[in-house]
Amino acid sequence: MSPAEGFTERSGGFTERSGGFGGLPGGVAVSHLSVYDWPADDGVCGGTPHLHLTCSEAYVVTGGRGAVQTLTTSGYEVTPLPPGTVAWFTPGTIHRLVNEDDLRITVLMQNSGLPEAGDAVLTLPPEYLTDPRTYAAATVIPADAPEEEKERIARARRDLALKGYRALREADGPEPLAAFHRAAAALVRPRLAEWRERWRRGAEAAAAATGEQLERLERGDVSHLADAAVRSEQPSAHGKFGMCGRLDVYRGE
Repeated sequence: MSPAEGFTERSGGFTERSGGFGGLPGGVAVSHLSVYDWPADDGVCGGTPHLHLTCSEAYVVTGGRGAVQTLTTSGYEVTPLPPGTVAWFTPGTIHRLVNEDDLRITVLMQNSGLPEAGDAVLTLPPEYLTDPRTYAAATVIPADAPEEEKERIARARRDLALKGYRALREADGPEPLAAFHRAAAALVRPRLAEWRERWRRGAEAAAAATGEQLERLERGDVSHLADAAVRSEQPSAHGKFGMCGRLDVYRGE
């Protein structure tokens, strides 16, 4: 049984179904983000700088106004985010969302489920990137913590990540950024087998389903069209503390 024939993904969850992939187009994930309005010590309000190792990310700005600061080997940039903007970036882009006026975004993530499985590393100072346990102690928000404690931890890790982020921005030469890339890759290496399975059942299955449908159409076989289905879903959680703001998320995210 091929991935395309065997599984359906709905925002990260899989169920048996015939007729191909039934998740969101391309195996993406969707969430709604209200960017933090917490001021940092530089006077800027916004989220926690971080990068993704395997997932591209896209923003559809639905309200308010802000910007995203990015840092790559090509340098530092600021992309304005007025309403109606669609902006996206590829893995390895360190990004910091800036909230100038009630910035609200619909976020599209490549490889549904991978970001929630750890495909994001915050720009903490190097001493926090030495091993997964040390990193987790500085970043994990316990699910059963009181709301006030969750906010305290989210703000503390944001401010800690800003220290590392500023050091990378102000670095003389490319080595500090390259060192951060190496440390981030080492942190996630124990999870790669799990990530590959999520990708196989998600984005790979979505692509495989399209390939199979093209082959069927070339043979004059339209049987997959009889399996057409319509789905909808409401958020499974509202206002979760994310890296960049409060999130409304869907099942599996």
